[in-house]
Amino acid sequence: MTRAVAAGLLLLLVVACTTPEPPRAQAGAPESTACAPPQGPPREQAPTTIDVVEQAYFCILDRYYRAPVMDPRDLLVAGFAALTRAMPEAPLSLPALTGDRRADWAAFETAYRKITDREDLAVVTLEAIVAALGDDHARWARDPGRPPGYYDGDGYGLGFQVAGDDPLFVSVVEGGAARKAGLRPGDVIENVGDPELLRPGYPDARPVELRLRRGDRRWSVTLTPGLYPRDPATLRTVQSRVIDDAVVYVQVRGFSPDAANRVFRAIARARAGRSVSGIVLDLRGNGGGSPAEATRLVSAFVHGKVTSYLCTVDERCEPGQTDDTVPLVGLPVVVLVDRGCASACEHFSSAVKDHGAGSLVGTRTAGLISGPAQPFLLRDNTLLSFPTRRHLGPNREVVDRIGVAPDHFVPPTPEDAAAGHDAALAKALTLLDG
Repeated sequence: MTRAVAAGLLLLLVVACTTPEPPRAQAGAPESTACAPPQGPPREQAPTTIDVVEQAYFCILDRYYRAPVMDPRDLLVAGFAALTRAMPEAPLSLPALTGDRRADWAAFETAYRKITDREDLAVVTLEAIVAALGDDHARWARDPGRPPGYYDGDGYGLGFQVAGDDPLFVSVVEGGAARKAGLRPGDVIENVGDPELLRPGYPDARPVELRLRRGDRRWSVTLTPGLYPRDPATLRTVQSRVIDDAVVYVQVRGFSPDAANRVFRAIARARAGRSVSGIVLDLRGNGGGSPAEATRLVSAFVHGKVTSYLCTVDERCEPGQTDDTVPLVGLPVVVLVDRGCASACEHFSSAVKDHGAGSLVGTRTAGLISGPAQPFLLRDNTLLSFPTRRHLGPNREVVDRIGVAPDHFVPPTPEDAAAGHDAALAKALTLLDG
């Protein structure tokens, strides 16, 4: 009898030691998938593993503003599809998913661990899951380092900017490969389906082949992304001048900290000792920044108004108000906008338009303002950021994916770019003269 009991205990110990441990999502360990905003200085990155992917998956489903109406299977299918593209030779098969986020993760993780534990594949999987949100304000930030030889203010990429939709053309040549190849403003780009190919970031160094047209001439060129010095003047957030001794022109490249105060100082300097008839704010190419700075700038043109709403998926909304401690400028304003005006730039533009605080001239804005991104720290010390509430304009309109339409549509053209003519600015000056 004693021997039988001992044998039974030995058998139980053997089974316990040899049975594979179930994935944590199946075993249940809430602390393993919890995410929280970062605290303190950043720490050195650790390897990205499937455990980090798991944490990011549940962080999105717990905190992302659209999560209550999302199907979690969409995230896992996107991640698995990216995995199969990265491992075309592997016998990968996605198990049946039910819509139960924990059970589906357990099935996904089991299939993943049977195939690989490579860090680069965990990276591919996590990048695809974040991309599946289709949200420009959802990002997973891994520090790629700096290009060799980088100096503060240097640019990286092909060395030019583009404008227009049909046609797409070179608007500004900054340097680098574009300058070496002899590109000029106004050159039409005929063969790029995705403009994102023209904006590579480090460490992407894939050559890009372009088919170009300049007048009757057509030619092809291959540009390789690289490091290049930029004109220091282009790095200034706010630049200003006075046009015809009557109109204050202020270019705002981004809503960085103190951007609004810089605009106010530029306007005050321009008005000293002269009679000014109006202001042109050039926000073309302004990729956004601080919503608080955008609100302060709006507040110089209108008081006592809602500038935006931040809403949960069930439409519980918190209004953002103008800062009425900011003195009113008391001058008519025309705002120049384009497809490069995004995020906080659209916050400002929609408020100006909805409240009739000024006129918008140019083209529709980017439509990239889902909501302010909240960062969350993952266990590999990388940051996952996404909106926990969505942005609506002052009239409760959706701006994300749609953009803000200008009051006066003045699209850029390659002919104007080649001639150095700014049709949108010319229209703005006409409106202020009227």
